Amino acid sequence: MPASEALTASMEDYLEAIYHIVRKKQAARAKDIARRLAVNNSSVTGALRTLSEKGYINYAPYDVITLTPKGHKYAEDVVRRHEALMDFFTKVLCVEAEEASDAACKMEHAVSRTILDRLIRFVEFLEICPRGGESLIQGFRNHCGRDDNFITCRDSLAECLAVLKKRQSEIEGERLDTVALRDLGLNQRGKIIRIKGKGEASRRLAELEITPGSMVEVIRTLPETAAIEIKARGYRLTLSNDDAARVEVERYPA
Repeated sequence: MPASEALTASMEDYLEAIYHIVRKKQAARAKDIARRLAVNNSSVTGALRTLSEKGYINYAPYDVITLTPKGHKYAEDVVRRHEALMDFFTKVLCVEAEEASDAACKMEHAVSRTILDRLIRFVEFLEICPRGGESLIQGFRNHCGRDDNFITCRDSLAECLAVLKKRQSEIEGERLDTVALRDLGLNQRGKIIRIKGKGEASRRLAELEITPGSMVEVIRTLPETAAIEIKARGYRLTLSNDDAARVEVERYPA
């Protein structure tokens, strides 16, 4: 992104707040933003004018606020940084959600795209690699808490070998649990195997580098609109059930 289009950390916070409010209510109002960020109305007004002048939001006094395409893309990137850091802090470092969110808010403005991508890939690697996975993370959690039930390296290795043996047996017997993305339950995860078709949803996934091999998690089901909300590579996306049916995934244990 050109330096002239970069926003300050404060402006990114406003854009991120607008993104979440619009996602929930379709449009935002100044009072919603003030409440979410715990700031006064005059501060919000000044920020909205700046964001409007830079082309990130549609704003007029006493009217609802929406994101422009440019603003939506920028906000989506900020949210992705926050989500990736949250996943790393909570899933890998075993930090409590409230503290992790506070740290992510402070760090999301400075982390580079290269480091962000590596964090996302590292979390995915730990989740799917038999050498890591839950046993390694649980061992680290116990180590931090000085738990007497610490999982030793020998225990972890034995579990890894068992997982590898089971997985090889499934592959040879062609018994992998492959389902459509829409058939994953709430909070279930899977690794994308194939994306069928070349529609708008496929184009959008490719644009965000969500491709075969990427991990995906269902974070919300929306029965009223026949859709699901997913998280993949730090992005949150809503897919219709029809589009989700075209994505094949290998289901992972909850």
